[in-house]
Amino acid sequence: MTAPDSSPRVQMVLESALYVRDVRRAVEFYQGVLGLRLIDEFDESRGAAMAAGPSVLLLFLPDVARRGERLPAHGADGAGHVAFRVAPEDLPRWREALQARGVTIEREHAFGDNPPSIYFRDPDGNLLELAVRTVWKDLPL
Repeated sequence: MTAPDSSPRVQMVLESALYVRDVRRAVEFYQGVLGLRLIDEFDESRGAAMAAGPSVLLLFLPDVARRGERLPAHGADGAGHVAFRVAPEDLPRWREALQARGVTIEREHAFGDNPPSIYFRDPDGNLLELAVRTVWKDLPL
């Protein structure tokens, strides 16, 4: 179903959440491996917010998030997935940086005639992807 032209439009994904077993370990991974910046830590070590360019990656303890004490209850079972946009010319340096930090590249996959996305996992098993903007040709990213 397509929204009528007069409908309001979503501008972008502002934040995404992944669920982790150890918030401190996750923060260290995302800072040390991807260079994300910690912008907030939530009460009682229940989660953290990391700046990822113009968007936010939230890291939550799933049991706390499911209780829904401050926000509506949410959470996921199993591994999540987030793709981070990178410049095509930086992909070789990303491969080297991941390997230098002891991160196993699980797979590389090219969509169409784009450079291959790089897939790897965080310490909680969430699937992370480094991808170029053009994997979604129809979007003004």
